[in-house]
Amino acid sequence: MPRMRMSWFLVVLLASAPASAQLPESTGRSVAVNGIAMHYESHGSGEPLVLLHGFGGSGAMWASMVPELAARYRVIVPDLRGHGRSTNPSRTFTHRQSALDVLALMDSLGIRRFKAMGISTGGMTLLHIATRVPARVEAMVLIGATTYYPEQARRIMRLSTVDQLRPADYERGRRIHARGDAQVRELEEQFHAFKDSYDDMNFTAPFLSTITARTLVVHGDRDEFFPVEIPVGMYQAIPKAELWIIPGGRHVPIFAPEVPFVATALRFLAKE
Repeated sequence: MPRMRMSWFLVVLLASAPASAQLPESTGRSVAVNGIAMHYESHGSGEPLVLLHGFGGSGAMWASMVPELAARYRVIVPDLRGHGRSTNPSRTFTHRQSALDVLALMDSLGIRRFKAMGISTGGMTLLHIATRVPARVEAMVLIGATTYYPEQARRIMRLSTVDQLRPADYERGRRIHARGDAQVRELEEQFHAFKDSYDDMNFTAPFLSTITARTLVVHGDRDEFFPVEIPVGMYQAIPKAELWIIPGGRHVPIFAPEVPFVATALRFLAKE
């Protein structure tokens, strides 16, 4: 049987629209939070809507959706710690720390309460925020997120190593991350390290029941990392949750042209 190979670059490819995994000309700025320089873009005006990308990606993953969302909201799109144009001197990544970074960014912008959408790692970051400080998140959309790492995800993480990176992986990484090959390797090492993490993502049903945000859980029923029983469990545990399982959807299926994601998300976010 051939050896399975899946790097975090495949996560990016699965979770990105074809034109969105490209490091754009920066129209944003960086702020100092928690020992890092965190880059973010801001578009539109009005009620704040925070968009958090998946691991190995950057805020550019949302590029195709930003114009429509910014017509209704003040859209804030950060690069998470160590991704895109954001730095990470610690060279480690946890979703708990990512949540603290996002909260610090919101504090620096004077934003107390917000709506948010998160892809995979972005959604896991939102779970930490929504349980740590429930009052700060009014509504959130969790896309391809998980409450824990099941064995099928850990198997992918174990096999995803720097030694497995190919020239094409580095080429894709340079299009996403400002610091090039060194940043690509660093992120690959962090993704590989998730295989041994058991406390960062460990949300039980009683813990999820403390979330007060209206929550839309979006998941593909063919997700390679997180089986469908995980989003179903989130839906059952979070008090004000709705569930959208996308038939045939793989990890983060919202960019498929046949999936009406933006229209569905906007309707959900606009509810009282």
